Amino acid sequence: MTLQTELAGVSFAATLARFGDRTAVSTQTGSLSYRELARRVEDMVHSFGQGRRLVALEAENSLPSLVAYLAALAAGNPLLVLPSGGSAADALIAAYNPDIVVQASSGEAVLDVRREDTAHDLHPDLALLLSTSGSTGSPKLARLSAGSIQANAAAIAEYLQLRPSDTAATTLPLSYCYGMSVVNSHFLVGATLALTDLSVVDPCFWDLVRAEKVTSFAAVPYTFDLLDRVGFADMDVPSLRYITQAGGRLAPDRVRSYAELGRQQGWDLFVMYGQTEATARMAYLPPDQAAENPQAIGVPVPGGSFRLEPVPGLDASELVYSGPNVMLGYAERPEDLALGRVVTELQTGDLARRGASGLYEIVGRRSRFVKIVGLRVDLGQVEKILADLGVTAAAAGTDDAVVVAIEGDHNLALIAKTLAQDLGLPRAAVELHPVEAIPRLSNGKPDYPAVAALASERGNDDDAPSAPDAGSTDVRRIFAEVLEQDDVADTDTFVSLGGDSLSYVAASLRLEQALGYLPQGWHLMPVCELAPAPHASLRQVPPSGTHRPEKPRGLSAWRRKVLAPMETGIVLRAVAIIFIVSTHIGFFHWTGTAHVLMALAGYNFARFQLSGERTARLRRHLRSIARIVVPSVAVIALAFAITDKYAWYNVFLLNPLLGPPGWSDYSRFWFVEILVHILLGLAAVLAIPAVDRAVRRWPWAFGMALVAVDMPLFFGLVDSHYPGQGPVLWLFGLGWAAATSRTLWHRAAVTAVAFLVVPESFDNPYRSATILAGCLILLWLPTLHVPRGLHRITALLASASLHIYVTHWLVYPLVDPYSKGLAVLASLACGVLYWILATRAMGFVEKRMKRRRSRSAVAAAVHSRPVTFRAYGRRAADDGVSPALAPGLRE
Repeated sequence: MTLQTELAGVSFAATLARFGDRTAVSTQTGSLSYRELARRVEDMVHSFGQGRRLVALEAENSLPSLVAYLAALAAGNPLLVLPSGGSAADALIAAYNPDIVVQASSGEAVLDVRREDTAHDLHPDLALLLSTSGSTGSPKLARLSAGSIQANAAAIAEYLQLRPSDTAATTLPLSYCYGMSVVNSHFLVGATLALTDLSVVDPCFWDLVRAEKVTSFAAVPYTFDLLDRVGFADMDVPSLRYITQAGGRLAPDRVRSYAELGRQQGWDLFVMYGQTEATARMAYLPPDQAAENPQAIGVPVPGGSFRLEPVPGLDASELVYSGPNVMLGYAERPEDLALGRVVTELQTGDLARRGASGLYEIVGRRSRFVKIVGLRVDLGQVEKILADLGVTAAAAGTDDAVVVAIEGDHNLALIAKTLAQDLGLPRAAVELHPVEAIPRLSNGKPDYPAVAALASERGNDDDAPSAPDAGSTDVRRIFAEVLEQDDVADTDTFVSLGGDSLSYVAASLRLEQALGYLPQGWHLMPVCELAPAPHASLRQVPPSGTHRPEKPRGLSAWRRKVLAPMETGIVLRAVAIIFIVSTHIGFFHWTGTAHVLMALAGYNFARFQLSGERTARLRRHLRSIARIVVPSVAVIALAFAITDKYAWYNVFLLNPLLGPPGWSDYSRFWFVEILVHILLGLAAVLAIPAVDRAVRRWPWAFGMALVAVDMPLFFGLVDSHYPGQGPVLWLFGLGWAAATSRTLWHRAAVTAVAFLVVPESFDNPYRSATILAGCLILLWLPTLHVPRGLHRITALLASASLHIYVTHWLVYPLVDPYSKGLAVLASLACGVLYWILATRAMGFVEKRMKRRRSRSAVAAAVHSRPVTFRAYGRRAADDGVSPALAPGLRE
């Protein structure tokens, strides 16, 4: 028996069990069949109790949220879907007073049952309530019926030709109607959801795509910027069947470019158009039309139709949609939940025309809404938010940004941060401009075109105030200084700018100070998403799309004040270098931590060197090697010059190959030498396109392959020339595999290999135990809790660990005769000082070289096209563009 026989809910949600043992959902920890999912949904329905009640779900891309969503639809309980946490959810819960509030916590759905009976008069057709203006917290909701949801899911499944064999990755939030439509349409046909909240810039996302044989994912315009960043065009994704795009207008040249890319690689691009008021989708552009008509939204979805209604006073027509997926009407207060259908067709607010080919095209907007990165933002609500903060403002905007004129003297940077977070937008998508008075028309109403023009004025005004961009500017400045980059864009990430493990610690420390917290996976997040935490004087709302470190569970309040989480890799580097130096000096004896650092090197390589386009990654890889080689060789050369303990092949890091066998003074720099050899070898191997594609497709398997390659040396089947320490590539590979482990099975396999191999690595059981413990901590514990007062010194030691390692051999003999403890402190301090000086010196040289290359490129362009320069230089000067840059305009 299915739930549909007892309840008048949404059909596909109530009849999940009909697909039996087909896989419904795959997560990081496993998969769930349709039969198992239906059982969980039925259990949740019983938890809701008898009778129809208003359920509010703070939705996230997790299994508990998904089960609660399906259960409400199946049971016929009207469902108010909210973004997880923040002021938007709180405002809507306060406005509509739901009977039950559901949140996901620790892998479970937590129900707050506020009353046994409903406090509302709920219309029999009402099934779903969705915000119509993104995450602004506006009380205006679209009321959707069960029939609308079912009809739109069926229409989408029809034009996408969905099959039970399809698997979709959840690239968009469940709380967003576009992301919700992916869930609905796939469950309608018995397809699979790869449930995740990973971003497309995260290499783990592409691991998931390949592991689960994902056939599609959904994208908003901003997603394509991120796809460009990660080198999507060069990726091998053989399972991909199509990409869908909605959530705002994608520039025609981008549509054409990606449509042609899809033709080359065997997948389709579906450009789509929709609104929450139509459940999700109203139109789609057939993939075979995308390259030829990239400006169009296409044709109505099956079952729907368009008409063009002339707009008085405008030489244009408004697009009006009719179909079974049109909402019942709006709700602006709880009493509206009792209303039935008051809307039979949808006035979209978009101005459109129909081309000769029968395809519709949007040519403008009639209403006061803009859609940015997939969120529909009510500009009137923007003004209301600011008014609640005591700010007089007028808001305009485009599909790129909200532009606001602010009257009076205010802290624009602080207001901009808070507004961006309340809207759920990237900080770069909010522009605030100070004005003496709001621009107004003769009738006293705000002059919104004049407000919108402030954006272009600011773009041409070198003296415009920089306060509105302070949030993203802070992050750009940190990245520019730490990574020695002159030009940092909003879509750049730490990794795409060449960040590596040596610069990661310094950047993370400064970011935490600037933002007030450190988002998980920040090194893969674009600059515009790294939003500072708002000031307490306004609102304590965490930035949308980021995750604050969770408070340590089980700790008492006073311990929470004392301890704070810190990334495991940073802590291990700091502890390891202290143990290495102390052991070498004889302050105490604890071996094995250098080998833990080798595993950590593999871990960081997999994190920082596997994303982006292949040529860019190779440049980053070689730059990282140079950051190790240059400061190390400088110290070793000095040691060779002033002592008799080293040979010329130490200077060139060749002692493992040319030096005497066994352990000697010549072997003191073994860690740097072997690490450089491994990194150079990987650079050569990954420069082969076929190998590079294989590594990007199966990164975890490649890490395990590195372990396997070293086993003949490890077990003595092949003679190793490496002195004293023996083979360590397997440790590098073990760290690599730990970083790319995405499932419980992956981690279990790495753990098993560690338990099998590490105890055999050395005769000393204590050293082996240290190596094993370090590898397992790196694998299983993403953060460690460290006293807050030690965070700065821990980060400092971790940043300087390489420099401490190479300098301490020269430093401690000078102090050791007086005090071993003092020798340890002196070694650490001198290493930190050398790190500061070497980093600044290398940064200075890198900047000079980059500027010289840039000047040479401009000069070459000018001299190579004298005629073109003359022809275009005159036009460029007329447009206010420097003639030196004019040749680029012709391209």
